[in-house]
Amino acid sequence: MQKSKQYDHTHFFSIPVMGTSFTIDTPLNVARYGINSVISIVDDVLIEQMREYHCKQEGMPYTKITNQEEDARARRITKYLNLIGDIVQSQVRNLQNSAFEPGSDITRYYDMLPESMLKQSYSDMLTTSNPHEKARMQDKLRASAIPGSIDINIMTKLDSDAYRHGKKLPKEYSDAMAALRGYANSSLESSIVFSAGLNQKLYSYITEFDDFFPKDNNPPKKRIILKVSDFRSAEVQGKLLAKKGLWVSEYRIESGLLCGGHTFATEGNLMGPILEEFRKRKNNIIENIHSIYKKALGKRGIDLQELPKARLTIQGGITTADEIKLLRYYGIDGVGIATPFLLVPEVTNVDKETLDKLVNCTDYEVFLSKSSPLGIRFWNLRNGGSEINRRKRIRDGNPGSKCPKGYLLMNTDFTTKPICTASSTYIELALKRIAEMDYGKEKLALIKEEVLATSCICDELGHSVLLVKGIRSQGNPVICPSPTIADFSDTYTLEQMINHIYGRESIKGIKNYTHMFIRELNLYVDYFGEEIERFRLGLLKKVKPGYFKGFRKNLLSGIEYYKNTITQKLPASIQKTFSDSLNDSLTKLMSLNIEFK
Repeated sequence: MQKSKQYDHTHFFSIPVMGTSFTIDTPLNVARYGINSVISIVDDVLIEQMREYHCKQEGMPYTKITNQEEDARARRITKYLNLIGDIVQSQVRNLQNSAFEPGSDITRYYDMLPESMLKQSYSDMLTTSNPHEKARMQDKLRASAIPGSIDINIMTKLDSDAYRHGKKLPKEYSDAMAALRGYANSSLESSIVFSAGLNQKLYSYITEFDDFFPKDNNPPKKRIILKVSDFRSAEVQGKLLAKKGLWVSEYRIESGLLCGGHTFATEGNLMGPILEEFRKRKNNIIENIHSIYKKALGKRGIDLQELPKARLTIQGGITTADEIKLLRYYGIDGVGIATPFLLVPEVTNVDKETLDKLVNCTDYEVFLSKSSPLGIRFWNLRNGGSEINRRKRIRDGNPGSKCPKGYLLMNTDFTTKPICTASSTYIELALKRIAEMDYGKEKLALIKEEVLATSCICDELGHSVLLVKGIRSQGNPVICPSPTIADFSDTYTLEQMINHIYGRESIKGIKNYTHMFIRELNLYVDYFGEEIERFRLGLLKKVKPGYFKGFRKNLLSGIEYYKNTITQKLPASIQKTFSDSLNDSLTKLMSLNIEFK
């Protein structure tokens, strides 16, 4: 298989998707420097607003796509992604034509690179005194300055049916299917990141688009990245897609609790042991999937001379170069760094008021909330605009949202047509039902609290970028950083953050640092305790036999693994602190009592 420059990875890190708005145009800020980033395509209303904004910024014509138009969601997404791709290509041409002088784009490109053969070529050029040789080397470097990938993300479970004039549209118009079509019809050569689990009908729909298949022995124009929580998930989904002739180019392991945004907790399986299983078994699974993939391609009349590789990356709570160095032990091909980039204004869209709150927040302000109408735990900021507004509506006797966008219409507890659990309609009906039930005081209070906890995140996640761009003058932004945000107490330039990631600079404002493995472990111990309490009150539904016993066993096994395998791989200066923290976590875990069955 011929190698395409579009499939190179210039940097060891990428910037994952953050909410619907924080990275919605991040490629315009980083792609020309060879940095991969991810755009959410959940909110096509916001996407259309951003297309209008950037068309005006670039002096390009803009024609609005209204909600009433045929296939509006998919067409909005296609148009926006094409626009972003065109702007980035123009930026790259300008970068390649810029002079090698302090502050120029091409100088920034090469100064920010990690140590590599390409970086060495740049260093050699700088020290060359022969003007003709320097010019030749510069020409070669210009051609080697390739952009980062403009990737997109779909949460596979956000797949509500679409309606027009009260009539349900065919399945191809559902939210996830239309979003996939919007990306598939775009001109981008990049990756689609599938998160939040398996969606059979969505995966089958991919096969209708030729860009996901190799052609003339070249790799597909559009690649597939899977976010996975463990090895089994990767194996199951990888084989399923391979049977359809679709290759997973990257398995992106995400911490169950330590990533920002929505969390997908495992049953106590920790990041270290999960990575260890990938380290030991990845090559075997790839070989098995290769045979399945090749057979499926044969049925489509495609014969590959060289089978593709699959990258292994990880994201979730990574904040230091030492952590990245440790993760290389597992043979990973890259890391995702998200939350720290919320503090880099030239990269992400965080409004000034929210940015100040992030800079000054403590561990207390960042909490694992029940804000998401999906019923999945969601990192939130206690003093964020959305939370302040939610509590105010409750005090005023008007809880809930009017549901302006309707992306999370999934609940039919009280209605035949799905509604959102953050809507005022649902909350009114739920509180009425609760009042009729014979609950004890403690259980009643907790159930009521959970009903009132939900926020209109599908709209309010977009407020921050609208404030940043001046599209609206006020809003109630919801922001969803991981708890690692409390480690930082300043804002940074792109260069400062990259130098921090690669261990080239001691970044200002670092405080209260906790190793990513310890932080995740502590989150799981706390989560385990909450699960026990919910079970005691009868609120934990459909608990499998042996759930708590297995959960604790997995945590104990993880602690033992860290003691025996990881501690000695850490810098000597933190080994004792790491070991002491493991013992503290073990003590707390063993203090949590429940009758295991």
